[in-house]
Amino acid sequence: MRTATVHELKEELKQVPASELLELCLRLAKFKKENKELLTFLLFEANDLPAYIEWVKSETAAGFAAINQSQLYFAKKSLRKILRGVNKYIRYTGSKQAEIELLLDYCHQLKNSGIPIQKSQAIKNIMEQQLKKIQNTLSTLHEDLQYDYLKELKELELEA
Repeated sequence: MRTATVHELKEELKQVPASELLELCLRLAKFKKENKELLTFLLFEANDLPAYIEWVKSETAAGFAAINQSQLYFAKKSLRKILRGVNKYIRYTGSKQAEIELLLDYCHQLKNSGIPIQKSQAIKNIMEQQLKKIQNTLSTLHEDLQYDYLKELKELELEA
């Protein structure tokens, strides 16, 4: 089966009646947990983005609190798991500003977690990649917002 392009799907969905569209959305939500989570975000959370960002930050903090620091290998696995979750939530928002806020929060929590970043090249690379990602996304924002986030980014880089 050939997968239709987004444009083709959009054109076809314009032709579908509202009741049928509702059934299609519900059927789509049944198949994957991620689809259901995205639909939940769009319906209930999208109008209050700051509260959603705070919720994601608290989830991230809970993840950091549960990290097994007995070995750097386990810490690295936990860090990647937390980062996958953060990136998933970022995709739901579709907002560059939310992306920067959540990644900055992740980096701050990583710095404050007590994990010896310099002792593990993999963990060091995770941190550097996120800082690079923040830098690239930052260049797409308005200058006033760039200035505020750039100060936070510089603090993280100085500590690293």
